Amino acid sequence: MPPLLESIGSGFDSLPRRDAAGLGPLRREALDAALADGLPPPRNEAWKYTSLRALERRSFAPATGDTPPLPTADSPGLPDGIRLVFVNGRFDAGLSRLDDLPDGLRFAPLSKALDAGDATLRDAFALRFERGEEVFARLNTALAVEGVLLNVPEGAVVETPLHVVHIGTASGGDRAWHLRLLVSLGEAASLTLVEHQLGGLPHGHLANTLAQLKLARGARLVHARVQSESERATLLLRTEVDLGEDADYRRLDLELGGALSRHEFNVTLSGDRAALTANGVLLADGRRHVDTRLGIDHVARDTACDLTWRGLAGGRGRAVFHGGILIRQGADGTRAELANKNLLLSEGAEIDTQPVLVIHADEVEAAHGATVGQIDPTALFYLRTRGLPEADARQLLTRAFCREPLAVIDDEALREALSARLEARLAGVAGA
Repeated sequence: MPPLLESIGSGFDSLPRRDAAGLGPLRREALDAALADGLPPPRNEAWKYTSLRALERRSFAPATGDTPPLPTADSPGLPDGIRLVFVNGRFDAGLSRLDDLPDGLRFAPLSKALDAGDATLRDAFALRFERGEEVFARLNTALAVEGVLLNVPEGAVVETPLHVVHIGTASGGDRAWHLRLLVSLGEAASLTLVEHQLGGLPHGHLANTLAQLKLARGARLVHARVQSESERATLLLRTEVDLGEDADYRRLDLELGGALSRHEFNVTLSGDRAALTANGVLLADGRRHVDTRLGIDHVARDTACDLTWRGLAGGRGRAVFHGGILIRQGADGTRAELANKNLLLSEGAEIDTQPVLVIHADEVEAAHGATVGQIDPTALFYLRTRGLPEADARQLLTRAFCREPLAVIDDEALREALSARLEARLAGVAGA
């Protein structure tokens, strides 16, 4: 057994809240399946562009119950307003702000629901992962004892954004944690959710997160995620979304940090006229590896998805993008669009992009495409003739290349804050 799985699985028997809410047998089954099947081999189709060879040789201790203190000088900037904060995978009440929650809204750490024996958690944790390649989702089912529980009641319109903040920081060795995010919006509910994955003091931890989101009829969720973790961190995220009738889900992902970052983003449009707009920017500079896999499943009639993604790779970095769209039989009237454009900033960088469109229905409107190129020399020459130094001209063109995905965020203040975070990160990218 690889050291990775051996070290992660060894903490199961001493796991706090392991059997809470009657989840013990289900967790044991998931762990046994993960250890039996092991890590996906190099030729596995879903993992062939992302090698786990280096990761499987590493060992990680479980995240401890006590969160390490964050020196003020090294603490990432925390957002104002309502927020849940986790440090090295553990809820930090001192950094969180949960006052003035709207009536009926439930926004709490998952650990409290487990301690209370919340019977509804069993349905969420019962989500099965049958394929051997889903090893990290199985490990999350077995080991997640912390995370977020968010319920927005029917008809509630939450105007203030809610923030979930994950901070990784040095803690005397490499550690692994497993978080579960459970988000549900009732009929005609509306919410803006912002996730921040931030690096404190440098570390080489592993964060394994599984998010489950469900939007009822007519619900609307705006969801932004900024990943700017430590340059040695490993981040594995899987997102499962179910959209009901007339639901509207708008999402932005900014992948800006970490050493290895992989996001499996799966959305099922199960209700008629459900709509998805999901945009993102992937930045792989230095020796970073960034992998994003979209699995968009159109089940109902007259559904729509609009996907705009930008990738950049510099140094010896590698960006991987898989854009999968499935339009099932009976999903007539579907409109699906995917555009993935990528920019190579150095000779040693690599970008792999794979748009996939499978149609089993009639009367659909679908288009997908991907490009990989370099900064336009004509545009660069034009800017230089206007007096801009080459480095400034490259920065300007790179920022312009990345701005379109941010249009998914309607809130101007939030969009500008996210844009500032992106541009600050791009300023330090060689070749841009």
